[in-house]
Parts: sequence; C-alpha cells; structure tokens
Amino acid sequence: MALERVPDVVFKTRVRDESVGGENPFRWQDRTTAEIFGGKRVVLFSLPGAFTPTCSSTHLPRYEELYEEIKAQGVDDIICLSVNDAFVMYQWGLKQGAKNVSLLPDGNGEFTRKMGMLVDKSNLGFGMRSWRYSMVVNDGQIEKMFVEPGYADVCPTDPFEVSDADTMLAYLKSAKA
Repeated sequence: MALERVPDVVFKTRVRDESVGGENPFRWQDRTTAEIFGGKRVVLFSLPGAFTPTCSSTHLPRYEELYEEIKAQGVDDIICLSVNDAFVMYQWGLKQGAKNVSLLPDGNGEFTRKMGMLVDKSNLGFGMRSWRYSMVVNDGQIEKMFVEPGYADVCPTDPFEVSDADTMLAYLKSAKA
C-alpha cells in the first residue's frame, strides 16, 4: 500500500554556529518532518549516497541546474535526501557546489525505512541505503512519487530513469496546466 503522508521522524542535522570554535563550527539541530514539509510544497529526491557516481555527476547537479524552473512551478523547497550523516552531506554539498538544493541527512535511515525505500546495497559495500526516488510533498501529503524500476535488495544495477529533475519538472508543468 502506498503512503499518503510522509512519515514523522526527527532528522539529525547540523547548522553553523560561530560560538563553537575550531575548524568545524557546527552544532546539532533536530528538524522534524513537520518543520520540513508542513505548510509547504516540497520536491524531495533521494539517492543511494553522497560522492557516488550517478548521484554526483547527474542527479544532484541537474536539480541544481533546474532549481529556478522547478521553484517557478509552485515549489517552496527542493531537498536531496540520502542515508548519510550530516557531516558527509555537508562535505558533499561543498564539493558539488550545491547552492540551492537543501541536503538532508537521513543518517539512521529512519525516514527511508518508514517510506519503504530502504534497500540492502551490501553488494556494493554500501550497507543499507535509499532506493532512488523522487516525490512532491504538499503540506506533508505525498502528491506524486516517482520510484525507479527494479526495487530490490542487492540490485546489480542502479536504475536512473524517473527520479531525475527533468521528469519532475515535466510533471510539475503538467500538474500546473
């Protein structure tokens, strides 16, 4: 059965805090599902991992490229989620030059598991990670979801056909019309 709402979880994120000294001036900040999705229309795309090939060469960069066009379709925020910790997501964002898309760490995989998208990628040495998908969430309600085909544990391939930024933009334009 498909979910109608995003699951209630608490994300462990980090924010810059100049009162924290040293080379890592950040503090932990909990963010709830309600804070992230409540009262907003959000595009979220989820991928297997920061620094991985398709995620770094195509998935995140194209959402960055189409950011303004996607936002123009009545979207308040675009979020990239991965089962990685906040420090990895931050460093990946720096390396990618991500300026628009928000990077959301799902370090324990709780959101991904409750979404039914947690898969075993131990064949790649990744452990448990997110299956690749994207969705539009309107005030916590899942409006539309694009799940890559072949969902399976230890999948020998990494499908990337429907969770891309261009498919999302096409859907948003058609939904607006």
